[in-house]
Amino acid sequence: MTTVLLLNGPNLGILGDREPEIYGYDTVDDIAKAVAEEVAEAGWEVVPIQDDHEGNLVQAVHAHRKSTVGAIVNPGALMMAGWSLRDALAAYPAPWIEVHLSNVWAREQFRHESILAPLAGGVVVGLGAFGYRLAARALLHLCDAQPAHRS
Repeated sequence: MTTVLLLNGPNLGILGDREPEIYGYDTVDDIAKAVAEEVAEAGWEVVPIQDDHEGNLVQAVHAHRKSTVGAIVNPGALMMAGWSLRDALAAYPAPWIEVHLSNVWAREQFRHESILAPLAGGVVVGLGAFGYRLAARALLHLCDAQPAHRS
């Protein structure tokens, strides 16, 4: 079975309750279901992982680097300081898309630069939970453009 890694970083485990005026009311489980719907027609399944610890996210990227066709990554605040996550994603051989629920450029200045974005196949910001669906569609497109190299 072809799988896609869905990686959510720190503080995203409390989506739905956490500042819903910024992040919306969808939970990480709702988001995982939405991504699964988007990729189901292609026969893909989703491996959802949310963790508040950068080292665990790094381990997840390494553990799934050869078993997934691509990834959707919301690093949360690790977009600004997650250097070990950046190194793990640099070694991840498949395409991946960075996602942020809020428009990071409409927020505080410190959120305006992602250390991960230059490595990503694309970035989706400011569209709430729907952004994950768009990221899934983009990943399907990117993987269609790639030679089949894993299942």
